[in-house]
Amino acid sequence: MSAADERRHVFVRGRVQGVGFRAWVAEEARRRGLRGAVRNRRNGDVEAVFIGNAETVATMVEACREGPPAARVTAVEVLRSGLANELGPLAGELFSVLPTL
Repeated sequence: MSAADERRHVFVRGRVQGVGFRAWVAEEARRRGLRGAVRNRRNGDVEAVFIGNAETVATMVEACREGPPAARVTAVEVLRSGLANELGPLAGELFSVLPTL
């Protein structure tokens, strides 16, 4: 991660599991050149960490407020810091889909 990179840790709530939300996030993030990861949470949320250019990260976070067509997003919580320890090697050039936590 370079000093110029932004990192946002996002929790998306609503009908976001079983509707292709993780795959959509991964595809959108990769298309935008972001690094990080996405996963389902056992409580029904989708969690993502986006790393990259500040403007691109911000537009990705905004896109999560809508999601794919079958999703119904009710809330998006955005934290400035991410899962640095957990992402470790994943914060390289990839955007990954992680197992449910």
